[in-house]
Amino acid sequence: MPSFHSSKLFFFFFFLIFLSLRTCNARSIFTFKMHHRFSDPVKKWSNSTGMLSPAPEKGTVEYYSDLADRDRLLLLHHLLRGRKLSDSDASLAFADGNSTFRISSLGFLHYTTVQLGTPGVKFMVALDTGSDLFWVPCDCSKCASTEGTVYTSDFELNIYNPKGSSTSKKVTCNSSLCAHHNQCFGAFSDCPYMVSYVSAETSTSGILVEDVLHLTTEDSHQESVEAYITFGCGQVQSGSFLDVAAPNGLLGLGMEKLSVPSILSSKGFTADSFSMCFGRDGIGRISFGDKGSSDQEETPFNLNPSHPTYNITVTQIRVGTTLIDVDFNALFDSGTSFTYLVEPIYTRLVESFHEQTQDRRRQSDPKIPFEYCYDMSPNANASLIASMSLTMKGESQYTVYDPIIVISTPSELVYCLAIVKGTELNIIGQNFMTGYRVVFDREKLVLGWKKFDCYDIEDQNTYAIKPHATTVPPAVAVGIGNYSTPKSTKETRNSSQSSVAWPSFYNHPFPLACFRFLIILFLLL
Repeated sequence: MPSFHSSKLFFFFFFLIFLSLRTCNARSIFTFKMHHRFSDPVKKWSNSTGMLSPAPEKGTVEYYSDLADRDRLLLLHHLLRGRKLSDSDASLAFADGNSTFRISSLGFLHYTTVQLGTPGVKFMVALDTGSDLFWVPCDCSKCASTEGTVYTSDFELNIYNPKGSSTSKKVTCNSSLCAHHNQCFGAFSDCPYMVSYVSAETSTSGILVEDVLHLTTEDSHQESVEAYITFGCGQVQSGSFLDVAAPNGLLGLGMEKLSVPSILSSKGFTADSFSMCFGRDGIGRISFGDKGSSDQEETPFNLNPSHPTYNITVTQIRVGTTLIDVDFNALFDSGTSFTYLVEPIYTRLVESFHEQTQDRRRQSDPKIPFEYCYDMSPNANASLIASMSLTMKGESQYTVYDPIIVISTPSELVYCLAIVKGTELNIIGQNFMTGYRVVFDREKLVLGWKKFDCYDIEDQNTYAIKPHATTVPPAVAVGIGNYSTPKSTKETRNSSQSSVAWPSFYNHPFPLACFRFLIILFLLL
């Protein structure tokens, strides 16, 4: 019979093993470098390869006009997508997470490079918070050309070949992720998908497949993880998918179960959350599994059960010394360049800004997408520009670091309040997100934010990106005076970021360090 001392020792070691299992199976954070459509690296790659539409010169009227034109198409997509949920018009039918509507003749706003299959093949994919399906060109009958498109390893275009990957397998019609099973020939036949767009000439179709997505943990160990995910094998593309919109695929970041964040969390790889931060030179980061920090500001999402989106409530706007009481919902959309507000909120805000502006307002210019623009005086000073902040539902404060943009005309400099009058939707766009790490926490159903410098690398992150001080930020031009990126935010990730995920030995990363620790414990026992 074991002694009391040996029993205590046994239970002590058992407790350590239990603790190590919980720690080793904590969900990870995986970070990807993110590029704005008009960032200098993407622009150079595009010019050298002929891919994507030509980018206008930064800071010019044409530059902001192009971004606004692209926004208008996106707004139309949001409106039609919202209406089709209640309309019976078959041309606007929406089928679960495998079909959506979208138009984009100028390309998406942000891109990243992912690696799929065994051996790994790189794809430069567009990022979209407004849709769910991840798809890449595959076994193409009609796809965008990828010849001569390599500029750097960050921007590689390829065609996915299921037969060329030893880990690829097709999704059958009896899968819970197969939304179009009614079009199947049998339960074990290939699951088809079809993405139709507002423009009937733009679409992608093919079958669903499963293969590994190559990930690297965001920590000092930088361990490689292979996560099996489901995505679209896009055999036929049409319209703008053949050139400017998403020539090498699209990664949906929506809330439906088919999106990459949903799949990674459902399989225990990450928490059901991701963050985005936007560098002022167009190079940022997207981090899957990131729940932010305990001291970040938060506000709840307003969820429509039939179609959940990243929608929040604003209760007050401060413009300079003026407080405006409001109560409106807004879509928080990183894919929209500027912020759009409907009446009467728009007029109350812009008139309050105008009353506190000392510079002369310019006559309206149809080429400039903003109504309230001013001649930049020789003694222009940022401190004279009315500051702005939003109070969100729950009383959290959201300071707008860049409410203005600066435009270079042939004869002078002009600054504008970068808010556009909306028609039916309020949208908080990327220009209001600059200076923050924005967290889309789908577990707590909250939006989080904290002042953050994208170039400030936490925990020896892989992407040691250095700012290019001479460049003009893509969505927000260099402001007057000292409109600079907020000071670096150093923080240690707390335990709330890595909640416990019990082991699933078939699909969960198990760090090598954990094996070493368990072996030592076993030898001690």
